[in-house]
Amino acid sequence: MTYIAKPVARHPRMKVNALGLTPRDYEGTMSTLCAGCGHDSVTSALIQAFYELDIEPHRVAKLSGIGCSSKTPAYFIREAHGFNSVHGRMPSIAAGANAANQDLLYVGISGDGDSLSIGLGQLCHAIRRNVNMLYVLENNGVYGLTKGQFSASADVGTRSKGGEINRHGPIDPVNLALSLGATFVARSFSGDKRQLVPILKAGMRHKGFAFVDVISPCVTFNDHKGSTKSYAHTRAHMHEVVETDFVPLRREITAEYGEGATRSVTMHDGSAVRFNKVDADYDPTDRGAVLEHLRQVRNRGEVATGLLYLEETGEDMHAFENTVEGPLVDLPYDVLCPGSAALAELQKEWW
Repeated sequence: MTYIAKPVARHPRMKVNALGLTPRDYEGTMSTLCAGCGHDSVTSALIQAFYELDIEPHRVAKLSGIGCSSKTPAYFIREAHGFNSVHGRMPSIAAGANAANQDLLYVGISGDGDSLSIGLGQLCHAIRRNVNMLYVLENNGVYGLTKGQFSASADVGTRSKGGEINRHGPIDPVNLALSLGATFVARSFSGDKRQLVPILKAGMRHKGFAFVDVISPCVTFNDHKGSTKSYAHTRAHMHEVVETDFVPLRREITAEYGEGATRSVTMHDGSAVRFNKVDADYDPTDRGAVLEHLRQVRNRGEVATGLLYLEETGEDMHAFENTVEGPLVDLPYDVLCPGSAALAELQKEWW
């Protein structure tokens, strides 16, 4: 993975937060993702959320798995702790780190391939344990690093870059999280920063597992079969001397719309996604009603966005397991390892 340092340049009148930090202080390296990638819009929203919450950079732990989404943590908060795990294993790494030091803010970035295929079991158990973290799923329906194969979230009838039509039913990460008892569930669109930033801020402050599904368009694998300018058509009618590829520059997709409104957003390939933002009187505390609302919206061919479910009384992993008050990393060695006599005394409870 290539990392390109950003030049240090700040306008002298740039606003600062309560810590005296500017938004630039929450940035990371230069992005190497495709121009116009929705994931970069998610990065921008995360930076704004950290800045507005006055979060100390060294109190953040950012984690990821494998895929285009795994690059995102490199693009925000240089001074944060970070760990890039193997494919699909980020949730258990986050749970282990959280068990050792509960005083950090854990932010996990994953993708639909990383979370809903090889990492599905890992995600399910992180939700069940109610690990105290913000979990952002950058959802584009394809495996962007391996030439755009369908992911588990691809809708039936979706046409791939190569022209194949997806026939498998999708896994809806929001329904999955709700059915497993997640205490904070939201969905947004990477191009709707006005909605996404408050959701991320709420997720960071939530005590427990905060799951945010972000529809994040892939600009590289959205070209369609039948175009004489498509990659598939060009490769079928040329003699390839050297295998190369080219991703055209695209503008990021943005959209703003009010509460209770439905907005049709045109993607780079000309297809449209209809987003339905929850109304002001929407009740996010009734799990059954939320599932029914999602079913109705889905049947209309729309995607529900906003804070979909919230349970503030749930116990996080530490409360459920009755762990010690402070982080394990702060305990002295003689407390962590009290010796064989203490172990023998403890074992008497099971004799």
